[in-house]
Amino acid sequence: MTYQPQASHFVNGQYVDDADGDKIEVIYPHTGEVIATLHAATPAIIDAALDSANAAQKAWAALSGTERGRVLRRAADLMRDRNRELSELETMNTGKPLSETLIADPASGADALEYFGGLAGTLTGEHIPVAGGDFVYTRREALGVCVGIGAWNYPIQIASWKAAPALACGNALVFKPSEVTPLTALKLAEIFKEAGAPDGLFNVVQGAGPVGGALVTDPRVDKVSLTGSVPTGRKVYAAAADGIRHVTMELGGKSPIVVFDDAHLDNAVAAAINGNFYSTGQICSNGTRVFVQDGLYDKFVARVAERMADAKIGDPMNEATTIGPMVSARQRDIVENYIRIGQNEGARLVKGGKVIEGNGFYIEPTLFADVTDEMTIAREEIFGPVMSVLRFSDEDEAIRRANATEFGLAAGVFTADLTRAHRVAAAFEAGTCYINAYNLTPVEAPFGGMKVSGVGRENSKAAIEHYSQLKTVYVGMNDVEAPF
Repeated sequence: MTYQPQASHFVNGQYVDDADGDKIEVIYPHTGEVIATLHAATPAIIDAALDSANAAQKAWAALSGTERGRVLRRAADLMRDRNRELSELETMNTGKPLSETLIADPASGADALEYFGGLAGTLTGEHIPVAGGDFVYTRREALGVCVGIGAWNYPIQIASWKAAPALACGNALVFKPSEVTPLTALKLAEIFKEAGAPDGLFNVVQGAGPVGGALVTDPRVDKVSLTGSVPTGRKVYAAAADGIRHVTMELGGKSPIVVFDDAHLDNAVAAAINGNFYSTGQICSNGTRVFVQDGLYDKFVARVAERMADAKIGDPMNEATTIGPMVSARQRDIVENYIRIGQNEGARLVKGGKVIEGNGFYIEPTLFADVTDEMTIAREEIFGPVMSVLRFSDEDEAIRRANATEFGLAAGVFTADLTRAHRVAAAFEAGTCYINAYNLTPVEAPFGGMKVSGVGRENSKAAIEHYSQLKTVYVGMNDVEAPF
């Protein structure tokens, strides 16, 4: 299986390449085979991308919001029309099962384009009367050229989540996918062009850290939006701050799911399975610390183990498959090491935990019980299919322990007592919280973290604040007086 795009980059409305850039080999996680070879962006490619974005942005911002929205909605329709083609490519890109990508990847991107396309025409300022007949009005204006830096777990979704509000507000976007998963963002660029976006409005450049570093420090860039790890976030935030650039960051997590004795057992178990094993555990908001109250603890662990037996591990192109490979050999090795550490530190391995032999990057979904707060697997983000179940006795203890982490991306609570549910949700130190559900991210709702898990919000009307700026205009209707 191979898939070689026309070229490595999409700049100013066309595919371009420069063989002087470092070679990027795209590996299909199911087989370990190289399916495409690309090149990292050279300074010339980066310059062309930023220059074309700057030129396109001014004319784009001069359009009405309704006109911009029309392009985004056409792009959403094209994404939906090509959902299977894009999903299959995303499966090759990431190794995620087709049963997931068909419903959760291009479809989520199309939702974002449609939502912000509809919102674009509503972006207005306000009229503010002041004493004496003077008044103030505000204008909501674009920031300019935005840079998006993507992660490898949801490549086309992340590109769309950043592009949709950026373009709706009148900005241009230069997007750098993860060098591990560079393929589908190029298809999104094609779709924008076909939908009527001007050349240069959405550019894709490939590369690793040096390319990202060149983008976020360039004086032509007005805003940086990153999805990635906390260590990467610290570097990008510092670099962006040096130029006083606007920043949105969606970073890592070690999120808690708190399950009380009165919770609906199968709902809580299903949420924990989704919140730990979906996308082979490679989701930043996963609820990887599952706190279960004493009275339900043993039943919960047994029921999770029982349902894990139904997981179908294998070829991600088979729609019956529910667990695919890790994205890379490196990521599989990281997860394998955490499993080893968990066992060495005394966690009880209930199920899974083994690397699956073969050319692909497979590892069994893993369930640990009797995990304690100080264990490494309860403190560090693993980013793989490893669930840690911890025991607790009362609500105060659960809240205190759930919040005892530097992360604050997501949190969930399962209970039949809705008064307690809202009380616990209010007490969570996390940006995205759930009651009797987990890891659902509709485009209408803000998504983002607290503490080291992020800055700003993606999706919803809240994202408009992060991709636009207000201009205040004071209008004098009276004579101007001065003391001399």
